[in-house]
Amino acid sequence: MHWLFGDQLGPHFLTPDGDGDGPGRDTPLLMIEARSVFRRRRFHRAKAHLVLSAMRHRAAELGDRVTYVRADTYREGLDRAARGRAVGVHHPTSHAALRLVRDLPGVTVGPARGFLVPMAEFTAWADGHGGKKLRQEDFYRWVRRGHDLLMDGDRPAGDRWNLDHDNREAPPRDTPALDVGRPYRPREDDIDAEVRRDLDRWERDGDVSFVGRDGPRLFPATRAEALRALRRFVEHRLALFGPYEDAMLAADPVMSHSLLSSSLNLGLLDPAECVEAAEQAWRAGRAPLNSVEGFVRQIAGWREYVWQLYWYFGEGYRRSNELRHTAPLPDWWDELDADAVRANCLRTVLAQVRDTGWTHHIPRLMVLGSHALQRGWDPAAVTDWFHRCFVDGYDWVMLPNVVGMSQYADGGRMTTKPYTSGGAYINRMSDLCGPCAYRPGDRTGEHACPYTAGYWAFLDRHRKRLAGNQRVARPVRQLDRLADLADVREQERARGDAPP
Repeated sequence: MHWLFGDQLGPHFLTPDGDGDGPGRDTPLLMIEARSVFRRRRFHRAKAHLVLSAMRHRAAELGDRVTYVRADTYREGLDRAARGRAVGVHHPTSHAALRLVRDLPGVTVGPARGFLVPMAEFTAWADGHGGKKLRQEDFYRWVRRGHDLLMDGDRPAGDRWNLDHDNREAPPRDTPALDVGRPYRPREDDIDAEVRRDLDRWERDGDVSFVGRDGPRLFPATRAEALRALRRFVEHRLALFGPYEDAMLAADPVMSHSLLSSSLNLGLLDPAECVEAAEQAWRAGRAPLNSVEGFVRQIAGWREYVWQLYWYFGEGYRRSNELRHTAPLPDWWDELDADAVRANCLRTVLAQVRDTGWTHHIPRLMVLGSHALQRGWDPAAVTDWFHRCFVDGYDWVMLPNVVGMSQYADGGRMTTKPYTSGGAYINRMSDLCGPCAYRPGDRTGEHACPYTAGYWAFLDRHRKRLAGNQRVARPVRQLDRLADLADVREQERARGDAPP
């Protein structure tokens, strides 16, 4: 019997490889829907709906070959279904799940699937760098060479490895949305309706509790839907992706982003087919190189890098807290209470999370993550919040992204600087500041931007640690030239964790 976790739903999890790993064509399959997963954390309702819909759709596709068990816990489900038989499983995607399967009698754990680089190969690469300065750009070039992605012989396509400089344009002014084809949106069916009834009943019974809103499903729950979403992106949206991938528009949260992250993280899509489709579009002249390279870098570079670091750094990485931030998350944040917030950028992005369980990477990093960093919130709590509240959030995704990049809690082990800024960055890269009650250039007073004031207060609190960091040393030195620094300190202490 072969056990499929709920993020191992694509066909590439069912094919044996040359070493005999993986289930055979007739191997019986097992899927377990464990209610305890939803009791342990208050997940976003849309995320719970998507995961259960995807699992039940996959079980329906597999038919009599799969035993689908609804149980209180994974252990209970395995006991009921396996009945002493040997069980195989692909390497799970979290430390907790790996501990579980290794602790269960009769379960054999095979290599991970759904990623480009085997763990052993990454470990050899990282150890070759002494385990330090494992920079994403170096890793990305190594992956490109090894998988012949966007390569012309031994040189990168276009003779440049990284076209990020071409992909930092501010959004076009005087328009509420990009002129780009609409993203793929699925249609719900009877399985979705059944999932929604079950979630309603669990909540009524007081068995589980969710955050956020559960509107019509926005993301693929089947392999067929995911392939349609990939095709729609490559054919109609990829060409415009690159220039505006770091930009934000209040009325257009999707812009030209692919919306494929949840499909990749559920295992409905394989990363290789995504990057190959994008490269084929460039070679056929249907998309410019800067957009294709930017998309390839997100998957073959960043996604792969985060996955590998999650395992390479080990479970103790989640306790990293070099900045000693310990403040708890305020209730308005934890409840996604966007209506309590005055700052237009934060209110808009928090409402997007509340309503859809998704925003793209810049709102996550430079609006949500930056605010949490400036306020000094506990990085472990921030990590858990991102894990629970995003439809594509999993432990392996969020731990390095939040602890290492967003909250700089590892002190620079993963990134070279804290990713935070004043309101000027948000003003330049979005249309969010114009209608705001605050002004991005004001540090103090009635209209003081919470990001601008918060940025200088953050640098002030950590100036000793950051003074030696070349990437932020200059603004740290500027602290001594701020005539209103004392007022900023007092203002931000008084503001505390109240909604800005």
